[in-house]
Amino acid sequence: MTADDVLFVLALLQRAEVDVWVGGGWGIDALIGEQTRDHRDLDLMHRGDQEAAVLAALSAAGFGESLNWRPIRFVMKAPDRREIDLHPLVFSGDGSAVQTSPEPQRPFAYPSSCFVTGAVQGTPVPCLSAEQQVYFHQGYQPTERDRRDMAQLRRVFGIATHF
Repeated sequence: MTADDVLFVLALLQRAEVDVWVGGGWGIDALIGEQTRDHRDLDLMHRGDQEAAVLAALSAAGFGESLNWRPIRFVMKAPDRREIDLHPLVFSGDGSAVQTSPEPQRPFAYPSSCFVTGAVQGTPVPCLSAEQQVYFHQGYQPTERDRRDMAQLRRVFGIATHF
């Protein structure tokens, strides 16, 4: 997934009037303001009540569903293998949100402060905060890519990470 692909998908979803936030590796690169590594996919958080519009926009662009782990997440893939990992969020009146987790009694929490703006190729993009990125990189054995991503957050933002 290239930077041009990211901007294409975000513009497509913006035209569909869908609210999304970039997470994962591209989210970290957006926070830093530069691409620091190659990316296999694009992680997007979206408003769960806008899922029909997300599906319609991506389907019209040639993406088809390749994985369904709803209500936790689902994946859309293009014939050229570009992949988007989508995470539906349910928002509260205070701007915070939750995402269903594998343990339904312990959903993933998104405080309102975690929805920030980064940049891809100088273009402002909605993304998740550095603190939220660290939160999501806990509770599992990290890959070398995860270790590099956390090192980038420590380098740029001076924040503590657990690995």
